[in-house]
Amino acid sequence: MSPSLTDTDKMSSELISSAVQVIKAAKNICVLTGAGISAESGIPTFRDKQSGLWERFSAEELANVTAFERDPALVWSWYQWRRGEVKDKQPNPAHFALTTWQQQAEALEHRLCLVTQNVDDLHEQSGSEAIHLHGELWRNHCSSCGAPYEQDIDTQITELVSCPKCGGHIRPSIVWFGEMLPHQAWQSAQRAAATSDVFISIGTSSLVYPAAGLAQLAKAKGAMVIEINPNPTGGQSNRLIDIQLPYPAGQVLPILVNQLAR
Repeated sequence: MSPSLTDTDKMSSELISSAVQVIKAAKNICVLTGAGISAESGIPTFRDKQSGLWERFSAEELANVTAFERDPALVWSWYQWRRGEVKDKQPNPAHFALTTWQQQAEALEHRLCLVTQNVDDLHEQSGSEAIHLHGELWRNHCSSCGAPYEQDIDTQITELVSCPKCGGHIRPSIVWFGEMLPHQAWQSAQRAAATSDVFISIGTSSLVYPAAGLAQLAKAKGAMVIEINPNPTGGQSNRLIDIQLPYPAGQVLPILVNQLAR
């Protein structure tokens, strides 16, 4: 069971105060969010066991180019199912706190660059601007010519959709296993990490790339690294992290942002 802020009030207060002190001295902040922040809104993580008709598949089996080339209808149906699973999910207090923080930073003429590994649109729903490293679940493009497909597709439509330009199969604009991260998004994330005074990892392990790479880049350039994760990164990678807040983002971020505003 994840720890809560009420479990260790004194320790929680001291950790948050330390983080606030560090962040208040920063003008450039890079925040990276992962699956943990979306999980607090009820979106299953990519590694969670699948349900219903998809129990016999793993995500790794379906989220790759080879699977789509072999059976595009199967992969498309799975993504339509995934979209149906998340379409009614709402931002949680962590998402709204990040939006408030981004607005506060802008008012102070500081920079808070929000980078996410998540493919949902909960950051945007809450009013934030975010760089998506792994693509966006609600966007599509042609698997043959690469042209964006701008029309909305109801999640109930499980049949393949054809590109109006070349007739190729439309696919989700998601970064699949074996594919490169979007060049512009990755460059922007690296630039934000390299120029940050503080790098904050939320809901993702600092052992897993690209999270580890961005955090290491920020650290190498002199940034303080803060991790917010109920399952804190352990082992030697602890040397990378200056402050660990081992609590759910939805609990700790509203408190932290409120104290930053004082």
